[in-house]
Amino acid sequence: MGWSPALATLDTDPQTWVAAQVGGALEAVFETVTAVRAETAALLHRVAAQDRRPASADLAALRPALHRHLTHEDLVSGAGFVAAPGLLADVPGWLEWWQSGADGDVRPLLLDLDPGQSAYADYTHWDWFALPRDTGRRAVAGPYVDYLCSDEYSLTLSEPVRIRGRFAGVAAADVYLRHFEAAVLPLLRRLERPAHLVNARGRVAASADPAHLAGSLTKGPDLGALLSAARPGTHDGMRLVPCGGVPLVLVLA
Repeated sequence: MGWSPALATLDTDPQTWVAAQVGGALEAVFETVTAVRAETAALLHRVAAQDRRPASADLAALRPALHRHLTHEDLVSGAGFVAAPGLLADVPGWLEWWQSGADGDVRPLLLDLDPGQSAYADYTHWDWFALPRDTGRRAVAGPYVDYLCSDEYSLTLSEPVRIRGRFAGVAAADVYLRHFEAAVLPLLRRLERPAHLVNARGRVAASADPAHLAGSLTKGPDLGALLSAARPGTHDGMRLVPCGGVPLVLVLA
């Protein structure tokens, strides 16, 4: 799939144009997330039609599609489905998660989720899981050091998966921050004012503003409301521009 900036001019509003280009970069990743969500929901519906609860072995049917997504989307470094606790009949939690290595090979994430031994057994507090669960909307979490999957500074994009009206888990994809910054920093640097990008929690996802470092948490307005309204706004002298439908906001000093 991949993404590249559209051929466009900055004749009208350069801030809106840059925000739209950033949105386009992540929208390509969200296409992968949306596809994983649809594939997972279809699988869970097939299992439910057999009048039984799904098991971890059922999720193996997702693997061919996950392999395909990881080899066709440039920014995606990992992708999969993370089950809500209690969804599966045989285990309390599960990540059907696959990653692309530096050599291009696609490998499974092998993770110990034993509640008695693993610090990562409860993944429900992570933003990439909690935000879609609590809001019913897609989310961008991070950047954060992804100790769970890669030990890389990463963003995780996620969407809720629902089955028969109930939350079943999240479909998600990882993007290494270094790859995201390579795509968006040239855009931010085209603007006349220092600019950075924040997620719905106010965490800086990328920055061309030395006053706001990537990964830092900023204070400000209700960004969730701004993203829902999908209209630019201002706060404390800063201009805020939603990024083309994805849950990021362009902030200009």
